[in-house]
Amino acid sequence: MTVIDRIALILVVVGALNWGGIGLFSFDAVAWICGGAGTLLARIIYTVVALAGIWCISLIFRSEDAVEEM
Repeated sequence: MTVIDRIALILVVVGALNWGGIGLFSFDAVAWICGGAGTLLARIIYTVVALAGIWCISLIFRSEDAVEEM
């Protein structure tokens, strides 16, 4: 597993925890930290987490041999 894979997985976990907070408690941690969901910083964070999720899709389709070689 490469460094970018690990970073992407960490960001996806953070995003999942944020969505859990929204679903269970109606609390958006990113919006709270950034001063609102519509701020530029919050939108950048949401975009980076989404890109990490897209990257993690590639982990599903990698063969076991390709993962071990990295």
